[in-house]
Amino acid sequence: MPAPEAVGVEPAGDDATISKQQWKWSILAAMASYLDAGSIVALGAGLTLFQSELGLSSVGVGALAAIGPNAIGCALGAFIGGRLGDKLGRKRIYKWDLLIYALGILLIALAVNPAMLFIGTFIVGVAVGADVPTSLALVGEFAPAKGRGRLIGLTQVAWNLGPVIVLVLALVLTPIGLLGTRIVFLHLFVVALVTWALRRGMVESARWTAAANRARSTADQVRQLFHGHNLRALVWTGSIYTFWGLAAGTSGIFTPYVVETLGAGTQAAGVALSCAGFVIGIFATVFLFMRLNDRSYATRRAMWGIGALLQIVAYGVYLVLPFTVPVVILNIVLFGIGAALAGEPTYKVFSQELFPTMLRGTAQGFTFGVARTLLGIWSFFVPILAAVEIGPVALLLTAFLAVSGVIGFFFMPDTVGKSLEQIESERSVHA
Repeated sequence: MPAPEAVGVEPAGDDATISKQQWKWSILAAMASYLDAGSIVALGAGLTLFQSELGLSSVGVGALAAIGPNAIGCALGAFIGGRLGDKLGRKRIYKWDLLIYALGILLIALAVNPAMLFIGTFIVGVAVGADVPTSLALVGEFAPAKGRGRLIGLTQVAWNLGPVIVLVLALVLTPIGLLGTRIVFLHLFVVALVTWALRRGMVESARWTAAANRARSTADQVRQLFHGHNLRALVWTGSIYTFWGLAAGTSGIFTPYVVETLGAGTQAAGVALSCAGFVIGIFATVFLFMRLNDRSYATRRAMWGIGALLQIVAYGVYLVLPFTVPVVILNIVLFGIGAALAGEPTYKVFSQELFPTMLRGTAQGFTFGVARTLLGIWSFFVPILAAVEIGPVALLLTAFLAVSGVIGFFFMPDTVGKSLEQIESERSVHA
């Protein structure tokens, strides 16, 4: 029997429980987050080894971090992929971009000179940047109204699981040095190809198909994004994600590097500590975010407030306590729990809920891209700022998290348990 043309839930049935097929397709879409975070952390875990083997300076390390999946390369992919996903459909983007990703990963794994490393890193960044907003839009569009938090939360579990697998492999393979790092990247190459093969059985979003059939011109659609309630949503989601992402991105890629560089522990210790943070993130997402996010507006705000405070304290401790392994552990525990409550999972949910279907990928690609661009600029300076002490970096990250926390808490809209059509209708009325 031929596959259906499109998938999704109609407004009349939007309160239904999550089906096995929706869980399955969410897992395949979530692999974008697995590969995104996995590549970021693989690069972070191998930074000092690549630096030594290929003769990179601190400036070179910062530049490498700035152009890859953690920053500017990803931003470029998000800007382009998000818009094309709205214009051409989710399927065309998520079906093919993983082949480009696999090519970039292979270049990194086999890099014998800085050029191969930099080109591969940039390609990987562009590919994951295109995949993430498109895949998340797909999940948001077939998720039931009272199950969006659970399915979007699953993508965050994948975002944490990728680094865990990568870091465990890196830890086990530490004795063989750079060869171990190359094997870690080859694992991502294999996962990307397997995911691409499995995604070939997925079909188009029903909501996008219906919206595309009645859409006005592309120019009109894009202009709508920068007016009224769409602009307010763009500023709010972009602000909370950008300021939070500066801290999360620094933690994700630079923890092993900073721990070793500042003498708090060995390369293996830095990798193990970073891995522990992602494991904590998985448990916090599954047992807190996925269980509570769809309950009520008050619950969402309380989660955000508590999570923001935990993250502010996480980096604030570096300002009053010495940079030692116990203090790093305290930072990792507090940030891991806090980020699940007031971080990327919440941004992902609201990025699906606050924008109309034909602008959903564009909006998320824009905010994702802006955030990763600024993170890229910031990443260029982190190795230089942290070369002597952690204080300046910690102070700035604490301030960034405070800004994200305040904006998220006081300006959070109420969209819990509502269909995407209901949310769009209500926001249009109050525009």
